[in-house]
Amino acid sequence: MRIAIVHDWLITYAGAERVLEQMLLCYSQADLFSIVDFLPAGQRSFLNNKTVSTSFIQKLPFAKSKYRQYLPLMPLAVEQFDLSNYDLIISSSHAVAKGVLTGPDQMHICMCYSPIRYSWDLQHQYLKESFLNKGIKSWFARWMLHRIRLWDHRTSNGVDSFISISEFIKKRIWKVYRRESTVIYPPVDISYYNLSENKEDCYLTVSRMVPYKRIDMIAEAFAQMPEKKLVIIGDGPDYKKIVSKAGKNIVFLGFQSGEVLRAYMQRSRAFIYAAEEDFGITPLEAQACGTPVIAFGKGGALETIKGIWDKPEYSKQKVDDGLSGSEFDKGLPTGVFFKEQNVKSLISAVNFFESNQEKFLPVECRKNAERFSPNRFKSQFKNFVDQHLKKLRTEPILY
Repeated sequence: MRIAIVHDWLITYAGAERVLEQMLLCYSQADLFSIVDFLPAGQRSFLNNKTVSTSFIQKLPFAKSKYRQYLPLMPLAVEQFDLSNYDLIISSSHAVAKGVLTGPDQMHICMCYSPIRYSWDLQHQYLKESFLNKGIKSWFARWMLHRIRLWDHRTSNGVDSFISISEFIKKRIWKVYRRESTVIYPPVDISYYNLSENKEDCYLTVSRMVPYKRIDMIAEAFAQMPEKKLVIIGDGPDYKKIVSKAGKNIVFLGFQSGEVLRAYMQRSRAFIYAAEEDFGITPLEAQACGTPVIAFGKGGALETIKGIWDKPEYSKQKVDDGLSGSEFDKGLPTGVFFKEQNVKSLISAVNFFESNQEKFLPVECRKNAERFSPNRFKSQFKNFVDQHLKKLRTEPILY
């Protein structure tokens, strides 16, 4: 059986690439395709020296630094991959990878991290953050995103089966494509993030400095709590703006190695997480270190944190995690949820956490994170693929 794996783009080793790494471990014989491949030499080891077939965008001017600006060409680019000789196609997609062309005798399974966020429900946020909400450029961007929505919806029909990375994304896939999907949570390298029960009196957040991560809001909140220390790890385009809002109790470390990141996760009092994410790996890495999470109560965080709300009038949302069923609601909590994505709500959650800190045990945080191990992912993913291949081989095609 010939297998092809199609990934959106290879630029850095981030969340989607960690999932791709496990896919390649499941199917080491697979050929790999990507719109562009500019992975640094130091981050390529997870590909196991596999050759990557790229699109024509790879050779276009400034593609290495401006690849996102070629988004209008990406639907055309992904359709040029000739996959006609493959039996199984797995698309690893948050943008265009699922749009590859396949035939009726081929099985196409899509690991969907999300329908194209900036073309669907987050379009207006994207335009505002990109300063494209006014003027001629704005109208061109809106027209381009409209065309991509039409293409994105049409190509969803070429997928035989969808895998979603969370219940949150499962709802988005149904909303956008009207397609059912099976939730298989991404893997977290819990063996790297060791449990530590020795905590210091400081809080931690780790993120790329971009608007939707709301690091600016976290900095503003802790500036109003000068008695509490906050460490911020990460860099990005909003770095200077966020520094300008910080108080003396906030320490900026910029980009740091995995070893430094792990050390701070192990000894921090709690991890602060203010973004609305599709899944979110860093809160699980913190929990693997035995560190509870104070998180905005929306999106994937509701599925990865056993959280209690900072105010009793907010009922905890129950989510079937797909791994241990009702066990999700058993045991002690591993974090606190706050309802509103603003400074006042975050301050309330931090104060609630400190008033109830005895409820959050490092061993419980670690136990919760262990539900998302790489071995669990590989087992569920391979079983899913094998079941659908068996179905393809045994069921007749009806016309």
